[in-house]
This record gives sequence, C-alpha cells and structure tokens, in this order.
Amino acid sequence: MRILVDENIPVICVEHLREKGHEVADIRGTEEEGLSDERLWEKAQRESRLLVTTDKGFARRRYRKHCGILIVRLGQPNRRRITERVIEAIDLFCPAQWPDLLVTMRDTVVSTWQEAKEQ
Repeated sequence: MRILVDENIPVICVEHLREKGHEVADIRGTEEEGLSDERLWEKAQRESRLLVTTDKGFARRRYRKHCGILIVRLGQPNRRRITERVIEAIDLFCPAQWPDLLVTMRDTVVSTWQEAKEQ
C-alpha cells in the first residue's frame, strides 16, 4: 500500500511498514521537510497515498475525497505505542477499504468514519 507519514510518526514505524512491504514516503530529511498541513495533504492526494499522522486536525478533511486518513491519538504517546497502533490499523483494513476512510486509533478504541456511498 502507498503511505505518506507525517513527521510526527516515528521512524521505527516507517521501518516496520516498509518491512511489511508497504511503499512509505517520509519527508524527513528531504527538501519537503516541514511542509504545512495543506501541502502535506495535497502531496498525499496527488501521490494517492494513505496519510498517517497524530494530528487530529486532519479529521476535518474527511469530507473531501481522499486516499485514507489514519490518526493515532494516545493518552501517553511514545514511539512503541504509536507504531503498534499504526500497524494494527493497517492490518485491520485491506488497501481497497482505505479510500475515503478515516480511522482514529486511541489507546483501546478504534473509530472509523466513511461517508455513505451513493448507490
């Protein structure tokens, strides 16, 4: 699956996702480092990537057409817990389910939101 991680996602998470065979874009250490939220969003959509972040502000974009949003919101976040929750979420849904899906991973709760599709 094609994934774009926000800079707030640990490098160890990126490594685990790549080991699982995902194509992960990480802007850290590139000329794109420090992109605004709007530019990061545009990059994810332009490149057809699931956006993985801890920034709850991206939930407001759920009404726009998108390639998937995964937000990790933990009470006491650390690299290990963020990574565990990201991997768990990625494993919960197949790639075909992610377009227009918002998933929020909390400490013990998984919330999903997807606008009803017209039939």
